[in-house]
Amino acid sequence: MALNLETQHAHISDSEDVTISNRSFGAASDKADAPNDGSQMPSTELEKEAQTAPAEPQQSGPPPPPNGGLLAWLHVVGGFMLFFNTWGILNAFGVFQTYYESGVLFQRSSSDISWIGSIQSFMVLVGGVFAGPIYDRGYLRHLLIVGSFGVVFGHMMLSLCKEYWQVVLAQGLCVGLGAGMLFVPCVSIIPTYFTSKIGLAMGLASAGSSVGGIIYPIVLYQLIDRIGYAWSVRVIGFIALGTLIIPICIMRMRFKSPKPRSMVDWTAFRDIPYMAFTFTTFIGFMGLSILIFYISYFPQERGLTDDALSFYMVPIFNAASCFGRVVPNAVSDKIGPFNVVAPCSLITGILMLCFMAVNTRGAVIAVAVLAGFFSGVFIAMPPVCFFPLTKDKSKLGTRIGMGFGIIALGLLVGGPVAGAILGTTKPLDWEGLWGFGGAAAALSGFMYAALRVYRSGWALNIKA
Repeated sequence: MALNLETQHAHISDSEDVTISNRSFGAASDKADAPNDGSQMPSTELEKEAQTAPAEPQQSGPPPPPNGGLLAWLHVVGGFMLFFNTWGILNAFGVFQTYYESGVLFQRSSSDISWIGSIQSFMVLVGGVFAGPIYDRGYLRHLLIVGSFGVVFGHMMLSLCKEYWQVVLAQGLCVGLGAGMLFVPCVSIIPTYFTSKIGLAMGLASAGSSVGGIIYPIVLYQLIDRIGYAWSVRVIGFIALGTLIIPICIMRMRFKSPKPRSMVDWTAFRDIPYMAFTFTTFIGFMGLSILIFYISYFPQERGLTDDALSFYMVPIFNAASCFGRVVPNAVSDKIGPFNVVAPCSLITGILMLCFMAVNTRGAVIAVAVLAGFFSGVFIAMPPVCFFPLTKDKSKLGTRIGMGFGIIALGLLVGGPVAGAILGTTKPLDWEGLWGFGGAAAALSGFMYAALRVYRSGWALNIKA
């Protein structure tokens, strides 16, 4: 029987029907018999398919995000520590503003002092323009190490400062640039580990900025009378060093861009929703900067609180903001990020306008708590919104860096403009300051709503 089959196979080997016959008996017998007859047979369609089939997986993209698991949640912990030492440090600037206003270290106007925090905030966000492409090229570890060094070294130098220009260099530029190297990684890497839980994950990570805004002011206030300003700032530097070791040790990129990306994605400037969102957030951050810089100095100068409580207004504000980062982000997973950021921004603006009317201790604390909660969306939601606005996810780091580089201008000008409105002669123009900040935040809320309608229509029951 075997001989007959072999003879039959040899007889029809040059016929076009060999393809049908071999497919009926199986491709395996063809491959086994082909070397025995010594003939050079042309490649069949089946062989071509077999040769091209293995190439498909090599061209496919990265595997889907795990959307949970130990490794993914460890990166949320790492992101928490990065937010703790970026926006957490920025959120603590209110106590530095109040301390510098006392004139113990140097004599400067409110507007000049605000420039320190404004430059620091600007460096954090504009640093993303450079950090974004570096991150896309896979140099996460380098960004974490260089950024951590900048934050720690800047605080050590700040502890030695005696003049205004020295503080600008140490706190404004050095700490700001170091934090800027850390900010883009913490908002870029977490979305690569989550899909449906991205809002909750980013909310939990961004809560680190609120916790930092609670711990750092309390540390400074509690220690400044015991060990002095210099050593209090050094303690802050040591806390930053200890907490930044965690993300350096545990954070890893799931994938990197297959080819180097340019520092600027020029196609983004033709992307109307992306640019509209970036410009809207720029306006919102102008109002947010006033809350960050003056939430402590306002009740002290107006005589609504004593010196101790005025320092604690920053931790109170940031404690409420902690919930304002987690809860709205978790809700955004269900109803969409733009359905959350628009009303919360509008409410923040209204609450800032309410500061114009407060005249008691209880009222200022109540408004500060509410403003802290609703203003949390300005920090936590932009990375979540940039994700759906970026179709090519390999450019996510570049797009986030570009976006925050533009948004940084809002922080740069917001504080000093508010300080100029406030003035230097008594009585200070607090109504003008809160009117300017409240109008900016409320306007951003209306613009977010318009963008939401542009993308998803007027229907309220749509996830957008």
